[in-house]
Formats: sequence, C-alpha cells, structure tokens
Amino acid sequence: MTKADLVDVISQGTGLTKVETQAVVDGFLATISYALQHGERVDLRGFGNFKIVRRRARTARNPSTNEAVHVPEHNAAIFKPSKDLKEFINRADKAEHDG
Repeated sequence: MTKADLVDVISQGTGLTKVETQAVVDGFLATISYALQHGERVDLRGFGNFKIVRRRARTARNPSTNEAVHVPEHNAAIFKPSKDLKEFINRADKAEHDG
C-alpha cells in the first residue's frame, strides 16, 4: 500500500476530500519524523512504537566483490509492533490459511 492508497482509503472512510486527507497524512508523518529527529519515542497504542537506536561503526562485506566496507556509526529508526497488532496480523493470516 502506498501513501496515495492510504490517502484514498482514509478519504473514503472519513468523508474528507483527498486534499484534506493528504494534508492530515503529511502532517502526521512530519510530526513522527520531527519527534524521532529530536530523540523522542513515538508510541501509538494498539499499533506499536517508533524509536531511534544508535548503530555502532562496523565492517561489512560487499557480497558481489567480497570487499570489506566500513559502515560508520549512525542512527536508525526502528518500529516495534504492539502485541495487539501482532495478534491481529496472525489472526488474519490464520483465517486466510484456514480458507
């Protein structure tokens, strides 16, 4: 699902125009990005949380040439799904397989 698909679905479900929905989605994503940029954790109950972790510098390998490549220390955004989201996904997966 793309951001445009998300805007379409939300627009249909809320009755807002696509332009209004696009502004809300953009604002939502910008707020999460800003919070992460400033080291804040973002918790969405029933969905999961986003946070920044510091990755140490390391040496990796280029798989095609087997050449050693230095990867510098950097921040990485991670998402951890909530227990509710995991259960919901697995329930849907089970229903699909059960037929």
